[in-house]
Amino acid sequence: MFALQSSPPPLGPPLLALAVLLVAGVAVGALGSAVARRLSNPVGKYRLFYAGVLVPVALLAYVVLALLGFGAALVAPAIPGSSGPVGTVFGSFLEVLAAGVVWLAAYAPTVRGVRAVRDVDLSTTRALARMARYVLGVSLVVALALSLLRLAPAGGSPVVLAAGVALLATGFVVASPWLLAALRSTSEPTGPTADRIDALRARAGLDVRDVRVLDTADEETAEVVVRGPPGYGRLFVASTFLERFDDRVATALLAVQAGRVRSRVLVRRTATVVVAAGPLVAAVTGDGPRWLLLGLAAVAVVVGLRLTRSGIHAADAYAAEQVGATAVADALERYADVHGMEPARRRIPNPLSVSVPLGDRIDRLRERVDARAGEGG
Repeated sequence: MFALQSSPPPLGPPLLALAVLLVAGVAVGALGSAVARRLSNPVGKYRLFYAGVLVPVALLAYVVLALLGFGAALVAPAIPGSSGPVGTVFGSFLEVLAAGVVWLAAYAPTVRGVRAVRDVDLSTTRALARMARYVLGVSLVVALALSLLRLAPAGGSPVVLAAGVALLATGFVVASPWLLAALRSTSEPTGPTADRIDALRARAGLDVRDVRVLDTADEETAEVVVRGPPGYGRLFVASTFLERFDDRVATALLAVQAGRVRSRVLVRRTATVVVAAGPLVAAVTGDGPRWLLLGLAAVAVVVGLRLTRSGIHAADAYAAEQVGATAVADALERYADVHGMEPARRRIPNPLSVSVPLGDRIDRLRERVDARAGEGG
């Protein structure tokens, strides 16, 4: 919970900080890209760089700008009485968006490197335009969540605040089919494309309400995901997915998505956020023993992520039952090949991982085939 400022801060220091952060972002992006290109499995290293370096850089940028009152300094001249709810929401949005711009500054130098290691025709301008559209939408959602904390009255009940966070997390899941369609270039499949997708879904056992095709012609990412609450799932399938994968591979990958719907992987992730929100908010607001509450929140996160990873394994097992473990393992290897990356494997378990390394999933499926062959022998 943050206290609302009674008077707006000067604009000079936040703008200077933003300029410094932008320059630092470009430097970090250029240096990280130069390193990633020279490592083994560079595509995988780029993904790790985005999640492990650029996301923390954006978070640091937000913290610095929020502490300097970047949003309030910009909003005050434009909105009379900017200390009210409207000014708070708009100020939060500007601070998150500015952090997103720092992310874009760090991301820009990496596009050329990704283009080289994946050998794709992806222009920096087009890549930045697509990423900017995504950053804009995410900034709005995050700003709404932050505004809830900032507008909470002093001494407000942590139960109410936690309920608000839970409501936002649930709302994000419910609205995700429309949010993703708004943030990405999509189209409704028609004609032979629609017929092929329907046939593939039927063989994979994937039941969804509707389908959208993602335009990924330039970046050639063969994505396939299902978004939405239980009972209303929308399938997003990349144009590259339909072009690069034959029916056998496509069916296996869709079967994995069907397994994730059945094991409710997305629900497990959302529940982790909801359950951890209660003790975390109580710890932040100082209502109770802080370290005990932080410990409870950490336990909730670790347990929730473990359940999420078990859901991913359950999804692979379901796909193996549908089309065969060998077909699923081959499809995952083909997926990695199309994206120009080596399937990663983790030697030391990471309790904070939200997913299972692709190589570990493939190995588990191969072991399933060997075990059944041994039983048959």
